[in-house]
Amino acid sequence: MANIKNAVKLGVFTLAIMNVTAVVSLRGLPAEAVYGMSSAFYYLFAAIVFLIPTSLVAAELAAMFQDKQGGVFRWVGEAYGKKLGFLAIWVQWIESTIWYPTVLTFGAVSIAFIGMNDVHDMSLANNKYYTLVVVLIIYWLATFISLKGMNWVGKVAKIGGLVGTIIPAGLLIILGIIYLATGGHSNMNFDSSFFPDFTNFDNVVLAASIFLFYAGMEMGGIHVKDVDNPSKNYPKAVFIGALITVLIFVLGTFALGVIIPANDINLTQSLLVGFDNYFKYIHASWLSPIIAIALAFGVLAGVLTWVAGPSKGIFAVGKAGYMPPFFQKTNKLGVQKNILFVQGIAVTVLSLLFVVMPSVQSFYQILSQLTVILYLIMYLLMFSGAIALRYKMKKLNRPFRIGKSGNGLMWFVGGLGFCGSLLAFILSFIPPSQISTGSNTVWFSVLIIGAIIVVVAPFIIYAAKKPSWVDPNSNFEPFHWEVQPQTANVAVGSANTTSSNATSSGATTSNATASGATASGATASGATASGATPSGSSKVSSGSATPNNTSPETGNTKKEIPKS
Repeated sequence: MANIKNAVKLGVFTLAIMNVTAVVSLRGLPAEAVYGMSSAFYYLFAAIVFLIPTSLVAAELAAMFQDKQGGVFRWVGEAYGKKLGFLAIWVQWIESTIWYPTVLTFGAVSIAFIGMNDVHDMSLANNKYYTLVVVLIIYWLATFISLKGMNWVGKVAKIGGLVGTIIPAGLLIILGIIYLATGGHSNMNFDSSFFPDFTNFDNVVLAASIFLFYAGMEMGGIHVKDVDNPSKNYPKAVFIGALITVLIFVLGTFALGVIIPANDINLTQSLLVGFDNYFKYIHASWLSPIIAIALAFGVLAGVLTWVAGPSKGIFAVGKAGYMPPFFQKTNKLGVQKNILFVQGIAVTVLSLLFVVMPSVQSFYQILSQLTVILYLIMYLLMFSGAIALRYKMKKLNRPFRIGKSGNGLMWFVGGLGFCGSLLAFILSFIPPSQISTGSNTVWFSVLIIGAIIVVVAPFIIYAAKKPSWVDPNSNFEPFHWEVQPQTANVAVGSANTTSSNATSSGATTSNATASGATASGATASGATASGATPSGSSKVSSGSATPNNTSPETGNTKKEIPKS
């Protein structure tokens, strides 16, 4: 068995590349190309205050609860209670639902550029009715494929990630180097300042969306136990992966800025236009349709993978009694069909916003901003929750720990991630001046009302939940602050039994109940999180706080419970 375990361990570089593949997407490069040289500052800033903290904090949380279900619901729920845990996984699911129209818009544009007539291709790509039809057809096709089973989707996703992201990214960078090395005219001023002009507030607004470029790195935390010596090698993989990710984004953005003037940058079309211009320069225009197909395939493969992915998390939590039975229905293959249908209806409604938005580009930007806002809510809860758990679950084993001892480094890393996320969250509400987004009233209405509806919804659902919603086949483990009151109740029963026996034998019972003794475990580790009042917080026998000296935090025997 030891040999088998060693055989499946991931190397540092392998894990780094896995993280890169999970995070990198080329569709956002045009949004940062308008900043020229200062775009590198934004990429590095977001990597330091968001990408690296996300990776490290998620690794600690994933390792702590590696044997328990729930993901971000578990992480936040352990820190703040069920309501905020449900909010965290809810916004994660809804965020991915809103993400589909934006990524499929890029896919529709890629398909439009398969033709050889540039004027016709650009006209088609900017036609919102064409984009709407393509988005809906592809999304619902992916949904119905998901309902048939996902056994083969993993292979499609791997191929799509390689063909549709990694290879095009490398090709774009190489083309940019060749272009400059052979005397091509650069539309980017490399003598400009690395630091943006902070006196112009507009310069930082659109850059807030860069945080979403790095979103998803928390998924890599599940692999922390698959690495030898994780306390040393996992951080190495994180920093190597972050470096590669930043280089791809920075050099790819520069490559677009070199070939396309900043004033001509278009969020949905410029990546394809950039490839077209480079291929014309090297007299290989025949490659344009090929790269368009590759990019479209990468988008479609990613969507096919994600259509059923995030919905599985909300499905598992729903079966534990947090969602009505309607959302727990599956087909013969065990696929969460009703959640997928509801998700599809939401995507359809969001896609119909094409009708009221002035252009495909403005629709793309406003949905991207709403996605950022919702996702950052989850990150704010995750970062602050990780710090809170250092105090509420002090003795829980942490196979990967930020800092060898003490909580100072966790405060720094988690605090950095929290502050960075909060900054991006605030900036995401402000319309960027570089892009025509139509009426500011529509912009603010969609973002503010949309965010409020999404945030309020899980609290309404939680308030309405009933015991009958719990699936009897669900084996969702209780939170640590639920286990402790149960332990205290057992102690109360033990004390009562002892007292009763002592009385029946004529023994004095004055010492059966220790005055002022409390179930220390019930309060030592956040038993009252999110307003939950432990039923076992009453006075109990001083000698029976926990049966068999079992710690309710760790489940390990022969460990004393800390005294309150």
